[in-house]
Amino acid sequence: MINGKKAIGRSLRWGMVGGGGTSQIGYIHRSAALRDGNFSLLAGAFDLDAQRGRDFGVALGVAAERCYPDYETLFAAEAAREDGIEVVSIATPNNTHFAICCAAINAGLHVVCEKPLCFTTAEADELERLCAEKNKIIGVTYGYAGHQLIHQAREMIAAGLLGEIRIINMQFAHGFHNEAVELQSESTKWRVDPRFVGPSYVLGDLATHPLFIAETMVPNLQVKRLLCSRQSFVATRAPLEDNAFVMMEYDNGAVGTMWASAVNAGSMHGQKIRVVGAKASLEWWDEQPNQLRYEIQGEPVRIMERGMGYLNERALADDRIGGGHPEGLFEAWSNLYHRFAQAIDATDRGDSAFLQDFWYPDVHAGLMGVRWVEQCVKSADAGAVWVDF
Repeated sequence: MINGKKAIGRSLRWGMVGGGGTSQIGYIHRSAALRDGNFSLLAGAFDLDAQRGRDFGVALGVAAERCYPDYETLFAAEAAREDGIEVVSIATPNNTHFAICCAAINAGLHVVCEKPLCFTTAEADELERLCAEKNKIIGVTYGYAGHQLIHQAREMIAAGLLGEIRIINMQFAHGFHNEAVELQSESTKWRVDPRFVGPSYVLGDLATHPLFIAETMVPNLQVKRLLCSRQSFVATRAPLEDNAFVMMEYDNGAVGTMWASAVNAGSMHGQKIRVVGAKASLEWWDEQPNQLRYEIQGEPVRIMERGMGYLNERALADDRIGGGHPEGLFEAWSNLYHRFAQAIDATDRGDSAFLQDFWYPDVHAGLMGVRWVEQCVKSADAGAVWVDF
């Protein structure tokens, strides 16, 4: 159980690139990192507007002289300080992630980065290589994977309670962009602009979340090939899709489907993962994240609740308040940052044995998401054909 005790006995010296006052995601990064005292926010380049970023950083309690105009200045100045930052979180538009990650690792920093890490598999391979060369980690903020019932599902599947896995159904299909909302929202506008997000919209922005959750639940399954069809129902978003369907075949003969959409009118969030085995099925829905639905063929449905003593000890390790009290996305993100701190500490200590059996969304998880999106776009643009993964 997480009770506020520092995971590594100290606070990591932490900075941010992006995540300023107009950011949709900056606050949850700070809330998650600071909650358990594992990180201390000391520096940042919070905004493209240097003065606005400085004012925002000071309002957060960061010293004015450590609020920098850009990431290059941030990394150089902090490297010259004895008390300089050790890790940086990157909460900027997608097209900047690769360059900032490379610069951070080369400056001797560990990284926590928004997904996608980059736009191409070649770039992701380079980041994985850099991490190994410089002995640094990149943690990827697949925030939903921090919910403890995801890990309960992982342990139940590993124990064989579902039997051989046959089908994985995934979706992330909300309705908030069923019209051209980007015309009135600056924070949405860049998400549908290929200059900032690369070759896809909902495949990269939405679908990679349930894809990673499925990979977490069933880590031994590997995608062999896939077929993707994508649409731009709001025509001004073309060539980026706001709806997509993906079919997948796995190496054990199982099949999977993905529906990613921003035009599912009326849906609040619509992220669900259902894993079907020969004996039973599990289903998790992020609008009810404290429950896991467990269905054994021929028996009544079981609803497993977060924080209860019947859960696996690995799921209970991320519990914060006990059963009955709801936990949400902020707790899930906090669980990830709790794990990022431990991974950073173990890497710095050279504790490979600890890392071998330690789960967190790492640079390879980021690479797999980039590769999946790349292959989906390749399939769709070729006329919805099967492509090898």
